[in-house]
Amino acid sequence: MNPTRVRRMWVVGLIVLGAGGAIALTLTALNQNIQHFFSPSDIADGKSPGTRTFRLGGIVEEGSVGRAGDALQVRFVVTDRFRTQPVEFEGILPDLFREGQSVVATGTLDGARGVFLAQEVLAKHDENYMPTEVADAIARAKERQVDATLAPAQTALPSPGT
Repeated sequence: MNPTRVRRMWVVGLIVLGAGGAIALTLTALNQNIQHFFSPSDIADGKSPGTRTFRLGGIVEEGSVGRAGDALQVRFVVTDRFRTQPVEFEGILPDLFREGQSVVATGTLDGARGVFLAQEVLAKHDENYMPTEVADAIARAKERQVDATLAPAQTALPSPGT
């Protein structure tokens, strides 16, 4: 082989190797920064990522908001109408935050206490809007609830020949 051709092959190989390494590092960094969305039912079913940051969405349960005196610490419960998840947040809540309204909180799950520690809380912006993730999570939880209710009833039916 021609020495120029060998050198060119080495250069092309190194460029391909470098580009592959850069792409692998970029994808790894992006994957670590993705914040997945989970509902209270997903968390109760053990589908949450444990100590990694994720988003929790649902509806603030009526009568669940409690404040710790003059501090900025707030405790409330998020529900998807089937399961609930207690949340603690320290900071100023959005003006539109209130009981019975949709909310999306970003934070981590304290597995020892079973409490979601929110770092950021977002509230819906008008009367007709519900975040699509929250609506989808409520629909999925409702389907699971219906499936769980129907499954025992279907097995209890007698066979046609008896």
